[in-house]
Parts: sequence; C-alpha cells; structure tokens
Amino acid sequence: MERKVAEGMEQIIDTLKQDQSPNGSWNYPFETGISTDCYMIILLRSLEINEENLIEALTKRILSKQEDNGAWKLFYDEGEGNLTATVEAYYALLYSGYYPKNDQRLRNAKKFILRNGGLESAHMFTKIMLALTGQQKWPAFFPIPIEMILLPQSFPLNFYSFSEYGRTNLTPIMILADKKYSVKTDKSPDLSDLYTRRNEFFSDREEEEWRSLHSTFKDMIKKLIGFPNELHRLATEQAKQYMLHRIEADGTFYGYFSSTFLMIFALLSLGYSKNNSTITNAVAGLISMKTEIKGYPHMQYTTATVWNTSLISYALQEARVSPSDPMVKKANEYLIRRQHVKFGDWAVHNPNAFPGGWGFADQNSIHPDVDDTTASLRAIAREAVLRQEYLYPWQRGTEWVLSMQNDDGGWPAFEKNTDSKILKLLPIEKAEFILTDPSSADLTGRTLEYLGAMTNLQKNHDAIRAGIRWLKANQEQNGSWYGRWGICYIYGTWGAVTGLIAVGMLPTRSAITKAVSWLKSIQNPDGGWGESCKSDEKGEYVPLKASTITHTAWAVDTLIAVADKPSKAINSGIQYILNHIDKDDWTTDYPKGQGMAGDFYIHYHSYRYIFPLLTLAHYRNKFIGK
Repeated sequence: MERKVAEGMEQIIDTLKQDQSPNGSWNYPFETGISTDCYMIILLRSLEINEENLIEALTKRILSKQEDNGAWKLFYDEGEGNLTATVEAYYALLYSGYYPKNDQRLRNAKKFILRNGGLESAHMFTKIMLALTGQQKWPAFFPIPIEMILLPQSFPLNFYSFSEYGRTNLTPIMILADKKYSVKTDKSPDLSDLYTRRNEFFSDREEEEWRSLHSTFKDMIKKLIGFPNELHRLATEQAKQYMLHRIEADGTFYGYFSSTFLMIFALLSLGYSKNNSTITNAVAGLISMKTEIKGYPHMQYTTATVWNTSLISYALQEARVSPSDPMVKKANEYLIRRQHVKFGDWAVHNPNAFPGGWGFADQNSIHPDVDDTTASLRAIAREAVLRQEYLYPWQRGTEWVLSMQNDDGGWPAFEKNTDSKILKLLPIEKAEFILTDPSSADLTGRTLEYLGAMTNLQKNHDAIRAGIRWLKANQEQNGSWYGRWGICYIYGTWGAVTGLIAVGMLPTRSAITKAVSWLKSIQNPDGGWGESCKSDEKGEYVPLKASTITHTAWAVDTLIAVADKPSKAINSGIQYILNHIDKDDWTTDYPKGQGMAGDFYIHYHSYRYIFPLLTLAHYRNKFIGK
C-alpha cells in the first residue's frame, strides 16, 4: 500500500506540474452545463455581434449534450431531462440561425418542452431572459420596485438585506422590469408555439401575490422617503451607479456571467448604444472567460482560478512538496497578488474590518469570500512563518476571516448576517439560494479547520467556541451535515468533522461518532462513495448509486481525521482512489458543486486531482509516516 500511495501521489503531482500556467495559477474549467453557452448566443444575436465562429462552435457543444429524447440534463441521474435547460438550448439553437425548427433534434426538444409544461414552467430567471428578448410578456408588477434601493439600512428589509449575489442580479432586473424593456432583431425566432396555456409571466395567483408585495413596498417607500416624484429618477440613477461602480478590470459586473448579461440589457434600456464602450467591454469580458472542454468552447459562469490555485498549493504542501519548490512558490506568489485591498459590499455589515480576503476568480477585486480566503491562507501559512513578506498578508487575511463570523456563530460565504427570514417569504423562485447568505456547515467547518490547524488561536477562543456550537446545533439527525456549496451531505460532513477535530473535539464525542457511523453506512461495495445532486433539492441524502473519486476522497479524509489507525473503510476507500486516478467517465464529470438547488450545478475539473491528492497525503502522513 505504501508504494502504491506514493505512486498515486506522484502521478497527480506530475499532472498538476504540467497543467500549471506561467503566472503560477491553475485554470481548470469551471463548468456549469450549457446555460451560459445558450445565453452567450442569445446575447451576441441580440447585440447583432456576428461572432460566427464562436456561435457555431457553441451550438455544437450544446447539441453534443442533448439526450436521445430531445432534452438536456443538469446532471446524469436527473431523470428524463430539465425543462429550463431544454428551453434555453432550443431558443439558442434557433436564434443562432444554424438550425431550423424542422431539424429533428429541435423537434424532439419541442416535444419535451410541451410535454413538461411549456415556457410557463421554466425558471424565473429564464422567463426574465425571454421577456427582455421579446419572447415573453413582462409581468405587470415586479415584486421588488426599483425604489427599494433607496430604503435606509435601518429599515428591517432594505437593499443590503439581500446577499451580494442577490443584489448583483436583482439590480439590473429591477431596471429592466421597471422599463419593461425588450429587444428583438431580424434573427429573433418565434417561440409562441411553446406556450401551453398563454403568454403570461405568472399564473393569476402568482401575479396577485406579486402585485400585493409590490404595492406594499411602494407604500412603505413613499412613507419613509420624501419627494415621491423624485423617487423613481433617483432610484434608477442609483441602480445604474451600483452596477457601474462594480465593474471589474475585465469589463464584467462582479465577474459573474448572469449579472453581466443582465447589466448589458439594463444599460441598453437606459439609452446606452450597443457600441458603448461599457457594453463592448462587458461582452469582451464574457468572451475572455471562454474555456475549452473536450474540443468544444464553454462560456464559464466565472473563473475558479484563485480557488483552484489555493487548494492545489495547499494539497501539494500536504504532500510534502516544499514551499520553496518552483511550483508552489509561483502559486503562492500568484495568490499574494490576488489578495484584496479594496473595501467591498461586505463592509456594509462588517464596517470595523479592513480588507484582507481573497475572491474566487482571477478578475475579482471587490467581493472576497470566506472559503477562498481560508483556502489561500492555508496555502501561504508555511511561508508566513518563514518570510516577512507573507506574514502581513497572512495576518490581514486571518483577521478578516474572524471579522466575518455571523452572530449565530457560523460563517457565511460573502457577507455576514444576511440571512433575513423575511427574504425567504418573497415570491421569488429559489429565494433561499439567490437572496440569502446564511451560515453553512461546509464554510463553518473549513474555517474552524483553518483556525485550529494553521493559527495559534486558543481552542477556547470565543470565535471557535461559537463555531462549534453552531455546528453541533445544525447537525442532521442521521449524523451528517448539509454542505451548501458542494454535493452535498458528504461534503458538509467532511467540512464539519475535520473542522471540529482541528479545534480539539475528541473523536469519541457523539457528534463525531454519529457522523462516522453515517459515513460508513453509505459506503459502496466497491469501497467508494457517491452522492446525487438530488440531495440538495430534496433536503436529504440521496445516493448516486455509483462511486466518484471526489466524494470518496472527502469521505476517506473525514475518517482519517478521526482515526488513530487505518480501518477497513479507510483502506478500501484509499484503494478505490488509487484504482480510479485515471478514470474518465460520467462519474468524473458529475457535478461536485452547487449554487442553486435544482438549477445550478458545477463540475470543478480540478477536484479530481486536489482531493485525492490531499486524502492520499493525509493517509501517508498519519499512518505510514516518513
């Protein structure tokens, strides 16, 4: 076993060495299905930008993902298919101009769409896209009027009650809904035959709810703020400035595809020409995020460059690659250059802290997150002990992480204390994922693991004790934890257990023993673990009925953290990893991350290397020794 573990680690390290970019980073794809590919075609056609090579290549990628029944899926075991993804693919293929309605592949897609409820049953964001491109009627009332942006922060529900992701996407949507803006071109297809009932944004009941909420907001705003005739103009200007002041160096709005896509249309609705530099720069920024996967272009939702690089640097060092090795040294130098020095929206709820975090993407200077920051701090921690130029960034980052702890004791992703229960009552689809940023087990556990393993913070420090209490209070009955940003219960349990052990919880404590028993109970006969994306929508663990190398690495690393000697479950899991390092099938491509249950899943191409390497390293370091 010792020789095989060493060989497996060397194989992964050699791959990582070959894949490192000249600037020290790793640019493995951040793959999110076909939605962004579809939206890119729709955007280019709407702006009448004739990037024909890109458009045609994107259509080929989209078609390569179509199922035999005409549908598109978000993940392998989703069922017959995903209605929203199929609507987006059908629209993009038609709008591209390369495929007519009588193409058999489009005819099959149309049958699936009509059989599953038509355009009326698509996701709300898709309906918004259809409305702004002239395929759908805007609702008479959007629930959140644009004037809400003027509400003071002292008000129980205000613009900054939303998470940064919610604000970023809602701001252009509020402008577009207010203007009832839409744009059609000579190439716009006609999708009217995809409605099964009528071309309405909502059902009568839904519209009544939205109308009532809209009216309530309007009344509150008028009572709180004077000069009602000026409200609309002021709100529109403030919404525009909110977007313009958060454009990254690459031209994108917050570095996200969706918010940049929406911003472009919002600016058009405000009178910007299609040739305005802000719009052309935004389009160029989106195109710059293009990657290639299996010979096809894919428009990334964002880039995962900082995330990949920090995790890989740390895994290499755990595998005993020296910090002075050129591979690690270049990676850490890249990370140091990406530490944030600007105040961002996070400071609204955390006004006494100074910048010091890291973001997720290469072009990200204003919205750091806790997980990327602790990952980057792990990567540079060894250097911080040895080199003065790393010590100050490490201290700043650690202080920023501590300042971001929520009042409930857990850690959020982007902003503290943005988990208003009121937001979850809004009639906005997936509001709990789009509008809130609550404490989560994966973030809280990984933060505790960093604080316990990489700092000299005392185990009875108030922040650590509060984090422990939060994790104990949020453990599931079966012993697992839900991980918000990964798939899903295996991920959350890995984060929680490794964090609790790092801050001194004994493996004999009931929270740990229950988690270990649960993990062992779901191990597959082949020694591996696998979890379905269905888990996050159902709110309970759903087995994948196949093992994946990443899920197995998370599970085995959890068991290693609590064991004093290798168990049968650990050894069989290690053997599964070693036997499948080269495996490249649907289980390798299966999403291991999520952002919005049922609608947005992420395949991190880096995970097949990072977590197996980390787990093998921990196995060797703990049980084999030097």
